[in-house]
Amino acid sequence: MPARTRARRALAATAAAAAAVGALAACEPTAGGLNSAAVAVTTDRTATSTLERLRFDVAWLSCTAEADGGAAAGSRSASPSAATRATVDCQGETRAGQDITVTGKVTEERAGKCVRGNLTARIEKKIVFQATMLGDCSAAPSTAPADPGAPQPTVTFTVTETVTAVPAK
Repeated sequence: MPARTRARRALAATAAAAAAVGALAACEPTAGGLNSAAVAVTTDRTATSTLERLRFDVAWLSCTAEADGGAAAGSRSASPSAATRATVDCQGETRAGQDITVTGKVTEERAGKCVRGNLTARIEKKIVFQATMLGDCSAAPSTAPADPGAPQPTVTFTVTETVTAVPAK
């Protein structure tokens, strides 16, 4: 598949995911339960970061989540009861054109920074990691009210620099 076609697909998938998350954020209750949109976005971010840390060049990754007894990210209905688990399904591709999948169950999502549960990532159907936690789980839970007197988490930036050496002639 030409690189231009892959780039268009990646752009379309990203735009669709952003639109779905924006539309869903106002529709799904979060009090005391998992929000499928938040689970999908956080899993996408943390899985992409983990794959890149493992030296896989991720071209794109798009995740969906469905909270147990709740609505799938992208649907219009919401569950009246608090969801305690969400099923996650992510599809993507490396820059080399290899298929990426991340699937599993999420039992906790924290502030867009962390997911806990049981997740498996595969590239070309080969398991590259299995995790019970992705991201920074020291962050406050996304459903907990902020305590203005509590210490706030700090932001850590990782800078990666790629250097290409050109041999002397």
